[in-house]
Amino acid sequence: MQVFHKLDDVPAHFGPSLVSVGNFDGVHRAHAHVLREIVRRARQSGAMAIAVTFEPHPARILRPDSGMKLLTPTPEKLRLLEATGIDAVLLLPFGRDLSLMTPRQFAERILKKKLRAREVHEGYNFRFGHKAAGDVNLLAHLGQELGFEVKVYAEEKLRGERVSSSHIRKLITEGRVSRARHLLARPFCILGNPGRGRGLGSKYTVPTINLARYEELVPKDGVYITCTRVGEERFESVTNIGYRPTFGAELFAIETHLLNFHPIELTPESELEICFLNRLRDEIKFPSVEALREQISRDVKKARRYFHLLRLGSPATASQQTNP
Repeated sequence: MQVFHKLDDVPAHFGPSLVSVGNFDGVHRAHAHVLREIVRRARQSGAMAIAVTFEPHPARILRPDSGMKLLTPTPEKLRLLEATGIDAVLLLPFGRDLSLMTPRQFAERILKKKLRAREVHEGYNFRFGHKAAGDVNLLAHLGQELGFEVKVYAEEKLRGERVSSSHIRKLITEGRVSRARHLLARPFCILGNPGRGRGLGSKYTVPTINLARYEELVPKDGVYITCTRVGEERFESVTNIGYRPTFGAELFAIETHLLNFHPIELTPESELEICFLNRLRDEIKFPSVEALREQISRDVKKARRYFHLLRLGSPATASQQTNP
């Protein structure tokens, strides 16, 4: 997959192309459906399939006080976009010039002239141009004038829930990672490096790996059943998110206990990925270290049961067994 980091990086004779424009945060199942469709149609017609997205997310420029956290930081978003099979990504720097571009200018300069778009595929609520003045109706009108077809996709729902980045963010902030997993069509994961903890896990309870400071979206404080990848190795795990109140800790931490642990080489540069499967409980303050140790033992038992049922092919039953 080619990645163009600005408009001038796109070769002069790129295309013809089938295009989808969006933030693609999370690259959830609705995003993937649109992108797979442009890949399929591009292969049939001999065109290129390209996704146009933005860095940083426009909300961080237009609404800097919103404090919005991303489901997928840009490197992970690019990896997920590549997995859909598209040929290229145009990662447009979002700043003043782009934010002031009118819908017509965007359609003419980027879609028509630069990408030589034959088709543009967008969701029903797509907005573009200065102050989000353009919608899919205007895009279709511009397409008729400029010579590209516009395909609009209806809202996608799964068991009555909207498949949207904003809704998935809400689920994750509420700790509903199992539900978010269905809408994403994969577990919600965070990617980083090991950080230095206070040694409490190995001293008082069980050995843990601490994630270094992570700036994007994380689930609600609590204890979760997770899968953790350390480098190329994967482990079943239990992860605590929060402030470790039993020890009077004041610093936020993400700590993971590997269930099927064996000695591994761990450096500050090791890649650590934590994928959240199900929520076990809230983070609470226990009256003693012994009470915490007993609760961790129960958490681990539930997690092992969950993974056992998953291996038997019963994900729904596994969730029922562990939901608090």
